[in-house]
Amino acid sequence: MTEEMPVRSAEMSPSPANVEPAAAEWASAAQSAEPASAGWAPVLSGKRMTELAKSGSFAVDEGTGDKMISALQGVIDSLQARWDALQKVGELPMMSQSAAGRWVAGHMVATASDSQGLLTQLRAARDEFPSYIEAIDLAKKTYRERERTATESFRQLPGDPGPH
Repeated sequence: MTEEMPVRSAEMSPSPANVEPAAAEWASAAQSAEPASAGWAPVLSGKRMTELAKSGSFAVDEGTGDKMISALQGVIDSLQARWDALQKVGELPMMSQSAAGRWVAGHMVATASDSQGLLTQLRAARDEFPSYIEAIDLAKKTYRERERTATESFRQLPGDPGPH
């Protein structure tokens, strides 16, 4: 579990007496935090989507599945192209060397990297999206098999039901 970040209470005003210790706590917590994806859990994981596709509860037609995969692949490609620049969000920003400046810098790093932080969420998405793509591919296969089975069932019906 990710180390808890210090909470700034209403009584803690940014006076020189209490900003300096808080800055050190934030910076320390941000640098000692677990990997960004450690505390993150997607609402619907790729593993669960795969299980649903295998059971037949998740099926999608070819065109829709291809669009879903294309969108996910676009996000993956975009994240990958910008990954080095995005990592700068997790670095200590250049700010004044005053106690307040150090506190704000530490706070920015900590909130970018905590369990709900931008970097945490982007890393988790980047790691999870390929499993979504695999699940969608399986869901397309499930759909094709379901359509084939339905078509065969209709062909086995006696007579021509005619237009309805």
